[in-house]
Amino acid sequence: MGFVSAAFSSFRNLEDEKISLDAEEIFLIGENGQGKTNLIESIYALSFGSSFRTRRTALLIKNGCPEALLRGSYDHGGGHISEIAVNLSRKGKKKITVNGKAVRDRKELLENFPCVIFSHEDMEIINGPPERRRRFFNQTLSLYNPLFIDLLRRYGHTLRGRNILLREHKHELLAAYDISLAAVGLHIQSRRESVTQEFNRTFSPLFREISGIDAEIHIDYRPSWPRNFTRDDIIGLLKESHERDIRLEATCSGPHRDRFEIIWQGKSFASFASTGQVRLGSLVLKMAQACFFQSKSGRKPVILLDDVLLELDASRRQRFLKALPEYEQAIFSFLPDEQFLRYVQDSTLMYTVKNGALLARQA
Repeated sequence: MGFVSAAFSSFRNLEDEKISLDAEEIFLIGENGQGKTNLIESIYALSFGSSFRTRRTALLIKNGCPEALLRGSYDHGGGHISEIAVNLSRKGKKKITVNGKAVRDRKELLENFPCVIFSHEDMEIINGPPERRRRFFNQTLSLYNPLFIDLLRRYGHTLRGRNILLREHKHELLAAYDISLAAVGLHIQSRRESVTQEFNRTFSPLFREISGIDAEIHIDYRPSWPRNFTRDDIIGLLKESHERDIRLEATCSGPHRDRFEIIWQGKSFASFASTGQVRLGSLVLKMAQACFFQSKSGRKPVILLDDVLLELDASRRQRFLKALPEYEQAIFSFLPDEQFLRYVQDSTLMYTVKNGALLARQA
């Protein structure tokens, strides 16, 4: 089960063709810049309706072409096949369909085609800005509970409205927005508090297992609003901050300012970790996300691994692969000189990727 085929038209540098993906494990082998990541990005786009590398739709379209089209067939099991299509316009428009029916909300994709991506960009979860960690935990929550997306949207809508009032000096309406912001924001804070506690029960032992380092590590959730505050307390806090918010023309507290910190042996992991340790930590975070999704939902995701094993030594690579959760499908990319043949199984489907073309190869 998982994707059984994918077809590309004017997407990045990929040749316009349809390929088989009818295998539990798929290996993409090629030098850098040949199209391995582009293929993985296409599968991610079929699962999420967006790229994990850019928000600019035009960058996904081959030079000189007005649009790009992705198609995929996904086997849910029991004879249930979904046909997904993602049409991308250079003007920024996007049309997504499942079985010919337009998808109005990308939540529908998340519910039906769960996917976890491992990529080099994941290092930003650890050493990037706080927004990057908030996004990671928002995605972790949304993977198994898509209704959390609605909660984030309501909060974002209320926050934007309040900030517009601040910029336009319509201060008499702030009180009404304070009430709405407090109500929705406290729900988000409660969900984040709960998911962090649960996530640590997966992440901490996984890190020790894969790293081989017996040291305490955990995620520390630091909400912008005090934990013991009620809705009325938050409304009061927002009212007290009116003068500052008016001066700065922005809402200065709330879940959009929450922080998540990785703490290792009592210190911030990002402040002293080496590049290799940051890479390992980011891999374990995504591993924990996949394991957490499976445990919470009882479902298996599609896992995409884009050249992420290269920087692990042999023993950690073995422990990493052993710790992978059950998956519907796993798509790996490798450089030609990596020892990928040792991981090949009888059912593994392999492609050589060169100049955007995919050629089936034997072990």
